[in-house]
Amino acid sequence: MAECGKAPRTASLRHERHYFRAGCQLIVGIDEAGRGPLAGPVAAAAVALPLERRDLASALRGLRDSKEMSAAQRLPLSETVKEVASYWGVGHSDVAEIDRCGIVDATKAAMQRALDKALRGSDRAPDCLFLDYVKWPERLDIPQVSIVRGDKHSLSIACASVLAKVWRDRFMIELDDKYSEYGFAQHKGYGTAAHLAALRRFGPCAAHRRSFKPVFELIEGELQ
Repeated sequence: MAECGKAPRTASLRHERHYFRAGCQLIVGIDEAGRGPLAGPVAAAAVALPLERRDLASALRGLRDSKEMSAAQRLPLSETVKEVASYWGVGHSDVAEIDRCGIVDATKAAMQRALDKALRGSDRAPDCLFLDYVKWPERLDIPQVSIVRGDKHSLSIACASVLAKVWRDRFMIELDDKYSEYGFAQHKGYGTAAHLAALRRFGPCAAHRRSFKPVFELIEGELQ
């Protein structure tokens, strides 16, 4: 959050401007939310910004790494991203796919779905993908730029991080209506002390990732 009296920081467009000047007209930033939780899906978003707009940073003022923003800040800015972006899309992988394929491959599948949704109906292919310090060898047909702490240093990636986070948080809040004993609306499936205590008391539900160690160990203990 911004310090009192100061305008909120906005993620940089430095990388986008550099590649745009080099001829990359369609740059797609991709980021995920929910790789680490013990429950719920992993989500990803893909966002292409209109880099020709000189007021782009102003239009998205305050948008940065979603983890540095409150839910009240993320929600309106997620709608702004949808209005401003040239293309955007959100994809996810559910718990069954995570347990079957592993979190890395499930995350890549969510990224692909997000990219497909973003460019659906378009005959354009991305000139470049901006990724938040991940490698995506399955899509080496598209030039990639892996940026360390990309959601802090690339506005395209930051926009994707916000869309993915908002989508997943909404999903987990809705899931709380079905499994209220776990507190998903509060911790969003992460392994907090309250969540682990609920897991020990009630056991895992259908929303839990049974391949993740704390859940797996609890199941194994019950079977012994």
